[in-house]
Amino acid sequence: MEAQPIASSTRALRHMFLRDMVLTASIGVHPHEHTAPQRVRINVDLGVEDDGARSLSRQPVGRDEVGRVVDYEKLADRVREIVAAGHVRLVETLAERIAEICLADRRVHLARIRVEKLDIFADATSAGVEIERRQRDLSTPRQAAVNSESRGGRRLTDR
Repeated sequence: MEAQPIASSTRALRHMFLRDMVLTASIGVHPHEHTAPQRVRINVDLGVEDDGARSLSRQPVGRDEVGRVVDYEKLADRVREIVAAGHVRLVETLAERIAEICLADRRVHLARIRVEKLDIFADATSAGVEIERRQRDLSTPRQAAVNSESRGGRRLTDR
């Protein structure tokens, strides 16, 4: 099953991603998984407000400043913090926690998170989950912009 594209000029969304981040995590429900950290691969795909796709009266290129976009370095740091925070029983819980921090940035309208446990089965590359979480206002770009301005939240460019 192929996932729907995230970038969309009609919804004024750009696709921002973090690919194949491999971290060591304390994760799992079995007793031996509580004492033996294991490798996980994390992929993050975000639908982020694209200020360059809004109005035809805009400048052709946005300001060349990190403050106007989601900072993927900050995102990677936040993912590392979540994984290092302590034992998690379920890959689903880890994926949901990552999605939650992504959606706390009001400019992020969609978060698609994949968490895979590597080295879990000898005859499989990985086992895991992919989730998608959305802000409630993806129906129209205009409503999304209005609602985004009224929502608070920590931005993934805030230091």
